[in-house]
Amino acid sequence: MKLYDSVMAPNPRRVRIFLAEKGVSVPTVQVDIGKAENRSAEYLAKNALGGVPILELDDGAILTESVAICAYFEGLHPQPPLLGTDARDKAFVEMWQRRMELGILSSTTGCFRNTHAFFKGRIPQVPEYGAVCKEAGVKQLAWLDGELASRRFIAGDRYSIADITALVGIDFGKISDIRIQPDQKNLARWYQEVSSRPSAKA
Repeated sequence: MKLYDSVMAPNPRRVRIFLAEKGVSVPTVQVDIGKAENRSAEYLAKNALGGVPILELDDGAILTESVAICAYFEGLHPQPPLLGTDARDKAFVEMWQRRMELGILSSTTGCFRNTHAFFKGRIPQVPEYGAVCKEAGVKQLAWLDGELASRRFIAGDRYSIADITALVGIDFGKISDIRIQPDQKNLARWYQEVSSRPSAKA
């Protein structure tokens, strides 16, 4: 199998961190989205939506969407469990993963897509919507700071995919000046811990 990756994009980083936490190495193909390689006919034949990452399996099957790729590797390499253990734990991890994805990551990427020069001429941009996304991202960080007052990691006492998504979203938000504030001590404590893990450099 091989992973079509892009060091410029946030979603492939989620998969890279996940794999690093698992101690799994997969051959990669770098896709330069700055040069629109993900819009080439060859790439679109693999993923008509043009997104990254892609996991191409040994039988030629194409798996897209970051969390789906992570779930595939969780099934192959269940330890350490990053998607939960029993039914209850899996449900709570999924709940928090979705909250981080729909709240923090979507806000930071929405702001970037609609306000940054990188996407100018590539997609229709709505700067006003980008501003709305930025405001939402700022509010999400304040909310998450409060949630982290009572637990070590986002979904509980164990590191999970929810932490990966939040870390990637927060790091990506820095481009748009969506940042952890000085008074958000719980969030800062969590961020220091998860960003210090070796996998965060993946």
